[in-house]
Amino acid sequence: MRTATLDLGKYKSADQPVPNHLLRLRNCRFVALWVFLLWGLVGAPQCGFAQVNDIGQRPYLGWSTYSEQTIMPSSSVMNEQNILAQSDAMRWSGLEAHGFRYINLDAGWSGNSDQYGRTLWNTTAFPYFLDMIQHIHANGQKVGIYLLPGIGTSVYSQNLPIFGTQYHAQDIVAQPLTVGNGFGYGYKIDFTKPGAQEYINSIINLYASWGIDFIKLDSVTPGSYNDNLKINNIPDVQAYSKAIALSGRPIWLTLSWALDEDYLSDWQQNANARRIEGDVECEGDCPNLTEWQRVLLRFYDLIGWQSASGPTLGWNDLDSLEVGNGATDGITNTEQQTTMTLWAMANAPLYLGGDLTNLTTYGKQLLTNDEVLAVDQSGHPARQVTGGFTPVWVSNLGNGSYYVAIFNLNAFPTNVTVDWKDLGFLNAVGTRDLWSHAELGPFFQSFSSVLPGHGARLFKVKAVGQAPVPPAQIYGAETATLYGGAQLSSCSTCVSGYKLTYLGIGAANYAIFNVSVPKAGVYRMEVDSMTTGTRSFIINVNDGPDITLNLSGGSSNLPFPTTIPVRLNAGMNSIQFGNPTSYPPDMDRIIISGDGNEPYPAFTVYEAENATLSGAAATSAGFCGNCSGLAAVGNLGGNAQSTVAFDNVVVPSTGTYQMEIDYMTQGQRSFFISVNGNTAQEVALNGYSFGTPTSTVIQVPLHAGSNQIEFSNPSNYAPNLDSIIISPLTNF
Repeated sequence: MRTATLDLGKYKSADQPVPNHLLRLRNCRFVALWVFLLWGLVGAPQCGFAQVNDIGQRPYLGWSTYSEQTIMPSSSVMNEQNILAQSDAMRWSGLEAHGFRYINLDAGWSGNSDQYGRTLWNTTAFPYFLDMIQHIHANGQKVGIYLLPGIGTSVYSQNLPIFGTQYHAQDIVAQPLTVGNGFGYGYKIDFTKPGAQEYINSIINLYASWGIDFIKLDSVTPGSYNDNLKINNIPDVQAYSKAIALSGRPIWLTLSWALDEDYLSDWQQNANARRIEGDVECEGDCPNLTEWQRVLLRFYDLIGWQSASGPTLGWNDLDSLEVGNGATDGITNTEQQTTMTLWAMANAPLYLGGDLTNLTTYGKQLLTNDEVLAVDQSGHPARQVTGGFTPVWVSNLGNGSYYVAIFNLNAFPTNVTVDWKDLGFLNAVGTRDLWSHAELGPFFQSFSSVLPGHGARLFKVKAVGQAPVPPAQIYGAETATLYGGAQLSSCSTCVSGYKLTYLGIGAANYAIFNVSVPKAGVYRMEVDSMTTGTRSFIINVNDGPDITLNLSGGSSNLPFPTTIPVRLNAGMNSIQFGNPTSYPPDMDRIIISGDGNEPYPAFTVYEAENATLSGAAATSAGFCGNCSGLAAVGNLGGNAQSTVAFDNVVVPSTGTYQMEIDYMTQGQRSFFISVNGNTAQEVALNGYSFGTPTSTVIQVPLHAGSNQIEFSNPSNYAPNLDSIIISPLTNF
């Protein structure tokens, strides 16, 4: 878990002005918040940025080697025969006809350096490298390669000359010697020294002469989960961007990975796209390319970056699209469609990670759906309208047209409702399902659909009528009552001027907002918060069931909004923010809006770490970076005393309910589950990791009112337990 490394509250005095790069971002973010509130304005805020090489007017479509390198011997992926086969498959599969163009070689393409310190290809794997590039170009495609910032240690030790200059490698290296990037490769270049820019120019000119069309610059800091500003690669990024412009060749530049959003203006001005999260691949945590939980993180992380992309701002890169290869992908067909829906709504680059020579029929159907590809290429990245476990994303295309995507992040079928007024209009006179190519007709006031577990639907809506701006009440951080170690700090980038910190890691550390509404009902609550990496709020309204709000982000200084429904009483209400066992984000403010008639989910999430823990389980609740609530319970079972009991599972009527169990195990283990003290039911499970949850869904009988559900295993260890979700049975 990373903590904030930049606190703008300290830049209050005259001798400590707020740094310009954060002032620029603060101003942009304020514009974005107004855009969020005034839905009539179309598109992301324009803050004077531009993609310097002017080639990335739309996100690219293609394929990359890296994903398969994580599950296969690299030599079987990174060789001339395979790359040619992938290029040919892109053409004859039909993908190329639908816009897929790029064939990108990740780490492993390179070999030794030439006499000027410029990296050449691996001659063993690619004996006819330039001929291979010509073949790819002849197929109508483009070629990409992978680089790291810095200069190689051998280039430095040999003090090789810089092409076309009087300078040598040792003339341009930063002193004292510093590693060149977040991976610790090579040495850092000092771009204030003569010859430094010329060295990068010589590299790009060489690659341009080969016909290279794309460069992924990896391990760029600030970012890559490395906050050490002694390894600041912004000058490297600027140098590569300048060199590309000087080369005269249109080369796409992508920056990777998990970039720090505090430096967004630098990424926007100097690159076509930036990775906003870590790798989507399992990389040994699972046997396949990816898994659902890694896709899920993109839903959380994208919110903070949603106003940062567009034709003049560059694109938010969500990493490889792991669809089209069936079981090898590691996600189901339903999850593949959901993944592509999110990538398309984000206008993210669509580059595949699987084997193009082995595409499934279903995969081809997904990837050649031109109506969905048009969403990705629209130049109108979506914003999240409603968050939580059933998020709604929308893109305003102008002229009354909208792309709307609804998602179900639960593992069981769930009804998802969107009120059109929350999107800014009154009625839909036309609704087209883009996955099924079906005209669904008009829908007045709202739209509802039961989605399968981890499912999505994607629509193009023709809207009429402008919805009135709902009444809203703003509660800044300074209005909250603080308990325990919770603190109020100055915040120059916060709308309220303050932020709440240290809201978690202990049940006594929380903040309460006292909120008044005129009538009982369901309202919308916007939460403006900030985080670097994944964190979770545990929210309690009027001592009702806890609400889990999982979030992620790229900055601990720039607030972003997410909105969830809350059920409030007439008059005064207590809304508590904290996290008893882990870290929540820092917090700017909340906004309560609506007329009390918002849709409310029928399911309830119960975090295991906040249940009643006994025996060894009582001491094992702790941090879990991939878990809901950012914590889980281990040491469950092995004896009759080590149990987890959910003591107050409340349902409205007696009957059978569906229960999602989010768990972790490596190998076979079992839960024994007892409801209201009745005979326990054994649920045998299997898994491959204690680091990442997976889900199963069972049915449980419950009675009206409060129920107890206990998890145990009296004779053997049970899986680790993340959470359960209780919902009425819903047929899909």
